[in-house]
Amino acid sequence: MKPAADLIITSANELLTLRGHSSSPKTGKEMDDLGIIPDGCLAISEDRIIACGSMDEVLAEVSETPDTVKIDASSRVVMPGFIDSHTHLVFAGGREDEFEQRIKGAGYLDILKSGGGIFNTVRATRAAGKEELIKKSRKHLDTMLKFGTTTVEAKSGYGLTIEDESKQLQVMKELNKIHPVDVIPTFLVHTTPPEFSSREKYIDFVINNMLPKMRGMAEYCDIFCEHEVFDPEHSLQVLTAAKKLGFKLKIHADQLSDMGCARLAAELHAASASHLDHISREGIDAMANSGTVAILLPGAAFFLGSDTYAPAPEMISRGVAVALATDFNPGSCPTESMQIILTLACITMKMSPAQVINAATINAAHAINRADTIGSLEAGKRADVIILDVPNHKCIPYHFGVNLVQTVIKKGRIMRFGCAD
Repeated sequence: MKPAADLIITSANELLTLRGHSSSPKTGKEMDDLGIIPDGCLAISEDRIIACGSMDEVLAEVSETPDTVKIDASSRVVMPGFIDSHTHLVFAGGREDEFEQRIKGAGYLDILKSGGGIFNTVRATRAAGKEELIKKSRKHLDTMLKFGTTTVEAKSGYGLTIEDESKQLQVMKELNKIHPVDVIPTFLVHTTPPEFSSREKYIDFVINNMLPKMRGMAEYCDIFCEHEVFDPEHSLQVLTAAKKLGFKLKIHADQLSDMGCARLAAELHAASASHLDHISREGIDAMANSGTVAILLPGAAFFLGSDTYAPAPEMISRGVAVALATDFNPGSCPTESMQIILTLACITMKMSPAQVINAATINAAHAINRADTIGSLEAGKRADVIILDVPNHKCIPYHFGVNLVQTVIKKGRIMRFGCAD
């Protein structure tokens, strides 16, 4: 007996399946293949894809009931929902004053050293209650969902105390219950709080006091490795201790300078390393050999006015698995839109439209260890699907500054304005 479909999407001008890479991310020339099916069709039962292929193939595989919903995707693109694999979702306050300071010439690290930057957000986040943080973060998730993001990774790091880091992670847990977008929690060691007299004392506190408390609340541990923040030795100490406690590993690496942290991420077999605007040739080769996913964040470099971006073409050609993310945060990239990130990746890092789509879906799924369930359109995978009002995939990064997403389907349910239809 044919399985009955609850929802069938028909006549897609391009159905981007991104199939065949659930067990390993795409690298090299694989990044140019989107698994496109012209006049494609997709069938969904409950929260799963049950058939994906040409119209004739899918309609022959499934049955319809009087309750089956059909969506005509003629002249449109159907693809997996975007996966935003690096965000700082939960925070209070804003940093628009610093934006103006940077326009007038202040540097990001200069603002941080003067007690601003991350510390401004730390003060606001510490002062905010859980309900305030949930309300603000939920609004951001609503925007992400409208723009086609169906899964996000979210970092703490704006509390810097056990109580306030726990508060951020508790907010993420609550958001996961009440919002359609899936939230993957990460404990981030972001900077040394002013109440500690040295980085070394704070690192000891993190290892001996904070990490044990965060175990079970966060899936990943991340650290910001950069001058004036934490050096590679600090990062090694924290991540080694986190790994022993069962955390999966991530690292903010080589954003503003070559700190050698891409190599460190590879040595630790971290799930991902992010930023990498100043990655060395040795770092590229180390990541290619280790399988650590490179999460590139062109929005942050753009917003900070940098003239240096991650060397994406070289990384791809040398075998690094490349993903893209927003780095959504109040200081260096206050955008929830993965669509604008795809445009920036094409323009500033010379990635092709096919490469940026792979980087924002299947490779992003690998960056958060979810590629077995999301990131591509294949039978058995979760039905996280978006329909874009464009005739082909090249238009997605080309037609920028507007929301091209017409319909979002999350776990088989059609979404409207962040809510189930």
